[in-house]
Amino acid sequence: MIRHRRMLKDSGLKKVITYGTFDTLHFGHILLLERAKTLGDYLIVGLSSDEFNADKGKISHFTYAERKSFLEAIRFVDEVIPEHDWEQKTRDIIDHQIDIFTMGDDWAGEFDFLSDCCKVHYLSRTPAISSTLIKANLTKSNKKIS
Repeated sequence: MIRHRRMLKDSGLKKVITYGTFDTLHFGHILLLERAKTLGDYLIVGLSSDEFNADKGKISHFTYAERKSFLEAIRFVDEVIPEHDWEQKTRDIIDHQIDIFTMGDDWAGEFDFLSDCCKVHYLSRTPAISSTLIKANLTKSNKKIS
């Protein structure tokens, strides 16, 4: 893997990284990943581990392995790595020789400190869709059925 990364950097490819849980994968996520990929040549997705989600108080419907397989099936994603803690981002940027860090603009300003290591770019959200909205609608639907 290290040799593979060195070859990517030596080839002049621009590397991009983004992070997320991607539990209720939806059209907005796909668009975010597509736009992230347009920022460079190679897209790495840092995927929150089940343990990290638990630390954040999140419960994922799908396991890390399932969410990873979903992401790997998306043509814009070149590599998926586990995210274990908040501090990992700086290490990943250095270890993977990242040129651009990107997140949705709902995180605007939160990761500006990474600009010491790479370019930081916030992508606009897709209107009228979010994991929170999907979960709320599912909860409403389940209450009506009960």
